[in-house]
Amino acid sequence: MTDSATAKGEQTRELILSTALRLFREQGYGKTTMRAIATEAGVSVGNAYYYYGSKDHLMQAYYDLLQDQHRSAIEDLLAVEKAFVPRLAGVLRTWLEVAAPYHEFAGTFFKTAADPTSPLSPFSDESRPARDASVEIFRQVVEGSDLKVPADLRAELPELLWLLQMGVVLFWVHDKSDDVRRTRALIDRVVPLVDRLLRLTRIPGVRGVVNDVVGLIHSIKP
Repeated sequence: MTDSATAKGEQTRELILSTALRLFREQGYGKTTMRAIATEAGVSVGNAYYYYGSKDHLMQAYYDLLQDQHRSAIEDLLAVEKAFVPRLAGVLRTWLEVAAPYHEFAGTFFKTAADPTSPLSPFSDESRPARDASVEIFRQVVEGSDLKVPADLRAELPELLWLLQMGVVLFWVHDKSDDVRRTRALIDRVVPLVDRLLRLTRIPGVRGVVNDVVGLIHSIKP
């Protein structure tokens, strides 16, 4: 395949995805069909299915796009900020900014993603690339920070912080306040609390509890 053909194919792929995301925002995820996406994008239905086998594949592409945008948006923050609280809070707040254009359709989409058997679940095998990319962001948050915690807990912390983000996302989905003010307030309150709890793990008497928590995490991991 020539470079020009490859570039054209990538443009078509991006056009289909951007069109799908716009229709998801305007009509809702459930009501948007692949045929409608193809028509709006000005491509054949067959061409749409060539690039994306289903709406689920489009949403997985959205997950990947969101992670790419999030990673790019936090580069400067992670490069200069070393304190754990502003690093973590900044990463969570930046996710809100990146995801803001999709907040309107997030509720209807979440009904599908919340199904544990759905490939759109953030815990599904299909979502693993986006999930791993997000966990890696939190690994950078931890490794580049001033946070001091036991090594075994530190190894598990990026995934635990990703789970914290999932809780924030769930709250965000249902947040109808102006500029998702309540979600921003949640981040501002919960991050310092997480920081205090983590720093307590350095106290000798808490060490046994930390071991129990790490053991529990290992026991429930797939």
